[in-house]
Amino acid sequence: MSVVVGIIVVAIISWVVTTFGIQIFHSYERYAFIPQLIVLSILYGVSAKHFDLTTPSQGDSRTIIGNRISFFSLCLSAAITYAGGAADFFVYYPPSTSRVALFVLSTLGLVTSFTFALLVGIGLASAIPSTPSFSTAYDTSQGALLVTGFASLNGFGKFCGVVIALGLVANIVPPTYVSGINFQILGRIPERIPRFIWNSIGVIIFTVCALAGRDHLAAIFTNFLALMGYWVAIWIAITLEEHLIFRRSRGYDWTQWNHQNKLPLGLSALVAFLVGWAGAILCMAQKWYIGPIAKLVGEFGADVCCPFFLIVTRFLSPLSSPASLHPRPSPIPKHFAISLNLRA
Repeated sequence: MSVVVGIIVVAIISWVVTTFGIQIFHSYERYAFIPQLIVLSILYGVSAKHFDLTTPSQGDSRTIIGNRISFFSLCLSAAITYAGGAADFFVYYPPSTSRVALFVLSTLGLVTSFTFALLVGIGLASAIPSTPSFSTAYDTSQGALLVTGFASLNGFGKFCGVVIALGLVANIVPPTYVSGINFQILGRIPERIPRFIWNSIGVIIFTVCALAGRDHLAAIFTNFLALMGYWVAIWIAITLEEHLIFRRSRGYDWTQWNHQNKLPLGLSALVAFLVGWAGAILCMAQKWYIGPIAKLVGEFGADVCCPFFLIVTRFLSPLSSPASLHPRPSPIPKHFAISLNLRA
């Protein structure tokens, strides 16, 4: 299956699942992990003999530490992006749903799935220097490396590679579904346009972008993923502080979520957000840019943006909170109101 065909197939399946409603979405997501779990387990079994678990990491201690911190930040950036979309899904749950159960099950699902996939990726990567076929495949793409891991299975291995490729659908469906809601919250006029039209526009946009950048998709995704993680880390810090500190005793008036004159200005969140992004310039360690703070750790720097966001936002948001909370009646913050737009 060529890259072009794969992109089109994934786009069509994603459009079908997201267009015909949340029930189809949940049904698909409930079972989509099973074939992925099976083929990844097979990949472990047939490729583990190539894993290099003995060669020590190369470089001085500070560089090794910096590389590990950057790798952790990249993994965290992928995982926490779920937070922004989770609110759009959980709003359908009954109010009586246990918050503890919801938190524990969501966390376990994310931790186990990411750990399972990341470990096999680390294993395959460790074999690149010592296995010529793996090195050649990696020079082509990460996808080619996965397929090479199945090479000993011949035709069945290629089938397993296709199954893994189709697993992208499960990752694309949630943001595609949410994109329709995001378009609707741009204003009263976009809100009147049915969600399936916005979803279709979203699918067209990402399909065109994928086709245009198909020769560099891995590099584009890796670079863009970190930026998404920076934004979500700031958003999580602001939202947690709003919920755990400012609203702990006051609560929310959920009936006012779509009344603009009853929503706060959000000045404290804006200040914390802008300073957070200023911190990103100082703390990021990417291939195309290394900030002055990140440069202090090792040869390639250490991406310390996420902990920086949590610390800085924690102290900045309270300092400017009176400007955000008191100029208007403030039953519910705007970033919470956005998630409730599903009810419209």
